Amino acid sequence: MDSLVKVHAGGGGYDSDFSDDNEGESSEITLKRKHEEEILQKPFQKDRHSKVAHRSLHCSELDREEARNRRAHLISLNAFERHKKFVADYILYYGGNMADFKRATAKDRTDHDVLRENHRFLWKDEDEEDMTWEKELAKKYYDKLFKEYCIADLSRFKENKFGFRWRTENEVVSGKGQFQCGNKRCENQEGLKSWEVNFAYVEQGEKRNALVKLRLCPECSFKLNYHHKRKEVKAKPKTQGEENEKPSHKKKKRRKSSSSHSKKHKRDRSSPSSSEDSQESDKEAPAGEEPEGQSEADHWRGPAPVVEEKSREEEFDEYFEDLFL
Repeated sequence: MDSLVKVHAGGGGYDSDFSDDNEGESSEITLKRKHEEEILQKPFQKDRHSKVAHRSLHCSELDREEARNRRAHLISLNAFERHKKFVADYILYYGGNMADFKRATAKDRTDHDVLRENHRFLWKDEDEEDMTWEKELAKKYYDKLFKEYCIADLSRFKENKFGFRWRTENEVVSGKGQFQCGNKRCENQEGLKSWEVNFAYVEQGEKRNALVKLRLCPECSFKLNYHHKRKEVKAKPKTQGEENEKPSHKKKKRRKSSSSHSKKHKRDRSSPSSSEDSQESDKEAPAGEEPEGQSEADHWRGPAPVVEEKSREEEFDEYFEDLFL
């Protein structure tokens, strides 16, 4: 019984599991079965048994997903934040101190610093010779200012020291310095007076003078004139000659035409009877009373007097005459 015996009976027999011939037959059967399954498998049909991915494939997919997340995070950062992240990662992996990577901020300048260094209260032709980008920036800022009235700083009036600057657009719209007191810390709108001040200042190591205008309330006017009296600007009274000179060119033409027409009318209509009637009407009128309207004889002397209507420009000029002194 030491050796296994192979028995054949009828169409089949019992074979031993340890025989070599059986291995070749089983492999052929499995290959044939796989081939038949491949032929019968439809293109959209999935496999019966799901295949388990290899560990290396799983690790590569995780690395790719992590790389996508890091890239999206870096794109969302700005340049400076990205720089800080790289520096922090470098220190984390290779060691070192954060103080060694800090940028020196002593020489940093903002636009406000550039304006303070290159600003001019009044620009001259000499200042515009060698124009750098700093001077061009200061000149653009100067061109946007309104130079009719000044804003004053009267906080050191007892030391006879004053600060003046031009008005910005928001101050012009709100009326600061013209309809409100020109003092920086005052908002009074009553009793404003206009003053002319000879402003002496030092700019870029050079002494300069400028004649500026101010609109101040009574209290701030006292501060301005604390040491010596300044020149107050007042509106000049109008004379009849100046008022007659203001009418426009069209009105002058109307006057000339009306005067020439009246002369012709008088020459044509002059008669002794009309002159006698006019003398009698003058005698009949009492000495202390004036006629309320034209008499019948006055209608024959000439056309009715032309009533002058002021144009819109003249009305605006009269309105702003007392404001812009």
